[in-house]
Amino acid sequence: MEKRTSAFARIFAAIALAGAVVVVIVVILSSLGDSDSATKSGQGSNPSSQKSDRKTKAKTYVVKSGDTLVSIAHRTGIPVVHILALNPEVDPQILIAGQTLKLR
Repeated sequence: MEKRTSAFARIFAAIALAGAVVVVIVVILSSLGDSDSATKSGQGSNPSSQKSDRKTKAKTYVVKSGDTLVSIAHRTGIPVVHILALNPEVDPQILIAGQTLKLR
């Protein structure tokens, strides 16, 4: 009778593991989907305001935690190449929060 319990426990463990994997995948996909839908809904409402928000007249940008040169370029509307040309001392792989970058 012990073999039957052992087999049942193994089957139950495999089903539980598969269920946990499915839950993790659903959570990851739903968190990625929420950020995309929020971005898309903002673009559809008024595209002209979106363009004006992306272009900046600021001369400098203070790096925030998690920023990359690509995200800064996207946010400010200034190409990465231009930012790098104005800031030759900046290592594009290591941006430090609080660091000031020249934009103009």
